[in-house]
Amino acid sequence: MGCGSGDLARLLARRADAVTGIDTDPAIVAKARAATPETVPVAFATADALDEEAAPGPYTVVTCVAALHHLPLAEALTSFRARLAPGGTLVIVGLHREETPADRAVSLLAVVANTAVAWWKHPGGGRGARPLAMTAPTRPATTGLAEIRRTAARILPGARVRRRLFWRYLLVWRSP
Repeated sequence: MGCGSGDLARLLARRADAVTGIDTDPAIVAKARAATPETVPVAFATADALDEEAAPGPYTVVTCVAALHHLPLAEALTSFRARLAPGGTLVIVGLHREETPADRAVSLLAVVANTAVAWWKHPGGGRGARPLAMTAPTRPATTGLAEIRRTAARILPGARVRRRLFWRYLLVWRSP
């Protein structure tokens, strides 16, 4: 869900028989299709991630990376849960809004680490064209980690939500 340029979809296709990538932005979906060789078992669709008819499943894995904050949280988690096959896994790498002193401390570490990674990956200041994965539309996160944890606990009992560096969290849940 929120496949963007399709990088993760193509990686997952190395381990899956078929992968479906969904994004609402037709321009980024067109770029994902263009970047995907025909031999790679990935289908891309321009659709709303909440439209269960667009990609009804069931799926053994549903992923959403850096896109959940563009959607209504409870509705999205409910929709993703409905698409999972029994025993399927939901994996979300999401962005959260800073709210606590701990959030700000981790963010300070992230600023330093992000700068170091940028220097390492883009020597000379990265003045070239942006990578395809960085061309999708973005917006800042509006939901704090505490609210994400509460909502996940209500909709996805037993879900694990862990804070990560770079203003991210990891949510993993296995369908019964």
